[in-house]
Amino acid sequence: MAYALANPIKKISQAGSENSLFFYTDGDAKSTVVASGYFNLSFQELAIGDVILCSIGVGGTHEMDVITVTSATAATTVTTVALA
Repeated sequence: MAYALANPIKKISQAGSENSLFFYTDGDAKSTVVASGYFNLSFQELAIGDVILCSIGVGGTHEMDVITVTSATAATTVTTVALA
């Protein structure tokens, strides 16, 4: 499955003027969600260093993962790295 704006990331906190904390839940596998470009449709909301808490998983078994944004510009894809 692909990320869709019908189920967007949700900003839950702003840490100062630069970094934000988001929440995202979906049925996609972790490897799909952390893949480069998954969050491209939301690049305008994301900045380097933002953290996304993800409740994700396939087949009804969800896991909680934490990812951080490592790139988010209109010129490139949004890239993330899993922290947990």
